[in-house]
Amino acid sequence: MDENLTDNERVEQLKLWWRENGWFLIGGVALGALALFGWNQYTAYRDHRYEEAGALYQTVKDAKDPVAANTVLQKMRADFPRSAYTSQAGLLVAGMLVVSAPEHATEELTYVMEHTKDAELAMIARLRLARVLAYREKYDDALKTLKVDKPGKFAGRLNEVRGDVEAAHGNVEEARKAYLEAMVADGSELLDRNFVQMKLNDLPGGAAPAAASPQPPAPTSEPPAAPPAAAPAAKNGEGA
Repeated sequence: MDENLTDNERVEQLKLWWRENGWFLIGGVALGALALFGWNQYTAYRDHRYEEAGALYQTVKDAKDPVAANTVLQKMRADFPRSAYTSQAGLLVAGMLVVSAPEHATEELTYVMEHTKDAELAMIARLRLARVLAYREKYDDALKTLKVDKPGKFAGRLNEVRGDVEAAHGNVEEARKAYLEAMVADGSELLDRNFVQMKLNDLPGGAAPAAASPQPPAPTSEPPAAPPAAAPAAKNGEGA
C-alpha cells in the first residue's frame, strides 16, 4: 500500500480489496472448517468400526462351538473384509476345525493367506496351512505351500516346517537338510533351536551335529612324544 495515501484513501482501498477478494477468503475458511469437520467424522467412524470389529473378534475368541464362531467370522468378512481382526478370527476358526474338520481348516487358512493385507499374518497362515496339509497326508501340497521367493525373517520357520513335512513323509535326508538350513537361515533366532536340534537327533541314522557350532581351536603345541619302547630282555649270559 502506498505510504503517501491518506487514511481515508487507505480505507477505501481496503474496502475495494475486500469487495474483490472477501468472498474467496470466506470460502477458504469455510472449506477448511468443512474439511476439518469431515476428517473428524471419518476418524470417529473409523474408530467405531475398529471397535466393532474388535468386539466381534472377541466373540469368536470366546466361542466354544466352531459353527457359532464361523457364523460370526462370515459376518466379519462381509462387514470388515480388510480388518486385521477378521484375519485373526479366521486363524482362530481354523484352529478349532483342525481335528474335527481338517478340510475346512484348510479352506479357512487358504482364505486368510490369500486375502489378508497383513504380510506377517499371511505368512503365519501359510505355515499353519502347510502343517494341516501334512496332517492330511497331502505332503506335496504342503511342500508347495512352503515355497516362498522372499520369506525374509520367516525363512527359518519355513525350513523347520519343511523338515517336519519331509520327516512325516519319510524323506529323512531331505528333513535333515531342511532342519540344518533352518538353523542358519534368516530369522533362525526366532526358532527354538534346542527343539530343532532334538528333531535332528530323532531322525533315523543317529544324532546330527549341532548346526553352525564352533570348531574347537587347533592345538598350540605338539602332542607329547610317545614313551620309548621298553628295551628287549637280555638273553641268558648277555649283559651280565
